[in-house]
Amino acid sequence: MSLVSRSEKIFQPALKGKKIPILTLDNKWHLLFKQKGKPAQVEKTAAELNELLVRQGQVNTQVKKVKTLKKQLMDGIMVTADEMNSRKTDGKSEGLQEKKLKESKRLIEDCNQKLEKLEDEQLDLPRLIEDKNYDLMLQTMEECYITMEENTSQIQQIDEWVKQIRIELKKRLVQKQEMEETNRNLYAYMHDIFGSDVIELFDMKYDPKDNLDIGDSQQG
Repeated sequence: MSLVSRSEKIFQPALKGKKIPILTLDNKWHLLFKQKGKPAQVEKTAAELNELLVRQGQVNTQVKKVKTLKKQLMDGIMVTADEMNSRKTDGKSEGLQEKKLKESKRLIEDCNQKLEKLEDEQLDLPRLIEDKNYDLMLQTMEECYITMEENTSQIQQIDEWVKQIRIELKKRLVQKQEMEETNRNLYAYMHDIFGSDVIELFDMKYDPKDNLDIGDSQQG
């Protein structure tokens, strides 16, 4: 089954209605690629997702700053308007206050325009993040599928190798036991004839009597 058909027929239906955590913020997701590392496409999509998350944080911060500035400007307008209404200023000061009011209103309009753009982006970003996270999840599922398929094949090969090794090991152990038994019998016979000199006489590299009770052998 091709990647596209597998995604459409298996992975996408499986994800329907599922709440997917932000993958790049999930340490367990990073551990999925511990064996082989992240493929280039997964790295690219993850980087794009992280960029959207960073942008979301920037936009949220900018919205707060612009709203704070707008409030300060509006408060300033209220103060200036009260001063003008109280007529506590001379003609020159009044002219400066009107200029200040005009500038504050212009800045407030700038704030409104910036807020409109930022808030539109603020509304779009969650959907963009969700879509990018969804794409990354599909890519992750595909990589997991491939890795598990490859691992399963190798596991079966290793199981077969272990099985053969166990069979060979049992054969070798039986051979070893038979040869040890033969050596013990030969040693016992020669020891009866030549005594302890049998080790030097036959240039033996080990002493079979370690596994043999000579006294019992002689009595037998």
